[in-house]
Amino acid sequence: MLDLINKTISEGPLVTAFAFVGLVILISNFLGKHATGGRVAGSAIAVLAGLALAWVGGAITGKAKGLADIAQFSGLALMGGAMMRDFTIVATASEVRVEEAKKAGWLGFIALVLGTILPFIVGVGVAYAYGHRDAVTLTTIGTGAITYIVGPITGAAIGASSDVIALSIATGVVKAILVMIFTPVFARFMHLNNPQAAMVFGGLAGTVSGVSAGLAATDRRLVPYGALVATFHTGFGCLLGPSVLFLGAKAVFG
Repeated sequence: MLDLINKTISEGPLVTAFAFVGLVILISNFLGKHATGGRVAGSAIAVLAGLALAWVGGAITGKAKGLADIAQFSGLALMGGAMMRDFTIVATASEVRVEEAKKAGWLGFIALVLGTILPFIVGVGVAYAYGHRDAVTLTTIGTGAITYIVGPITGAAIGASSDVIALSIATGVVKAILVMIFTPVFARFMHLNNPQAAMVFGGLAGTVSGVSAGLAATDRRLVPYGALVATFHTGFGCLLGPSVLFLGAKAVFG
């Protein structure tokens, strides 16, 4: 049995990754249900556990890929990579009912616009409060608050330094984590219980990973609708970031 397990781990890293993540989710759901009485979603616990394990992996190896730098867990690099992430996000659209999506109408579009502009303003405000004054830096960090993909793309387009681009990515990651954790906590307050509300929420929150994980912890049937609108944030933000938003920041801050 031990030989079979060792052979599977060494020759099937992706299988091992799926089994390991499944075990983390199983334990997280158990803790969420029994240790917190259902007040904290299992997916939120799993996200925190994943971050903690990534830190442990980095502390052990001294490298940058977390547990994936340990040979036995190398499959996590593929499983948690951009290709698999984008594939699963696109796959959520297959569960969308068109008649339900149409009901969001202009409300979904308005949410998309507000969910792009408001985080940008907040990101610029935080960057300004920390002493940044030039338009390139403010725009890059501000667009990072839209999503952690828009920030680096915008920064590269307008000539931001690598340090500033890294800050924009960190800003987007923090936002995604906060959305993941607090969506199920405030779902009842936001009346997040139907496809239209999920689409508006996806437009306002904007981060696909955060919205998908948060809605999965709330009601997995809402995930496709929230992700449907949130997905547009990347393209929409990448269009506005180096153009309208950058020109606006330059006009205000010089």
